[in-house]
Amino acid sequence: QVQLVESGGGLVQAGASLRLSCAASGLTFMTYAMGWFRQAPGKEREFVAAINSRYGNTRYADSVKGRFTISRDNAKNTQYLQMDSLKPGDTAVYYCAAAVTSSLPTTLSPYNSWGQGTQVTVSS
Repeated sequence: QVQLVESGGGLVQAGASLRLSCAASGLTFMTYAMGWFRQAPGKEREFVAAINSRYGNTRYADSVKGRFTISRDNAKNTQYLQMDSLKPGDTAVYYCAAAVTSSLPTTLSPYNSWGQGTQVTVSS
């Protein structure tokens, strides 16, 4: 049974940084592409970033490019999202997701495992 557990969310002021972690279990981690999505109140869940397993290639949403960095540690079965220069518009619940693919999917459907989410709130 695949389990993804996010941590690291919180309340910060605009311009601050946060680092989210996602600990994975019940899967062969290095064979999965990993992603981060977020969902703000009243909005649909949206893609934030993805990283594949073989080469560590990454992809970002335009809204976070240059501010967020996705990474993974296959030895620890953990992926991370370093979020710098946070803005109030980044306020959302952030979800970790896993997909059995070597590509970098940006839509929800390829991801078949999801975490419960961690709240990130950025005040102005």
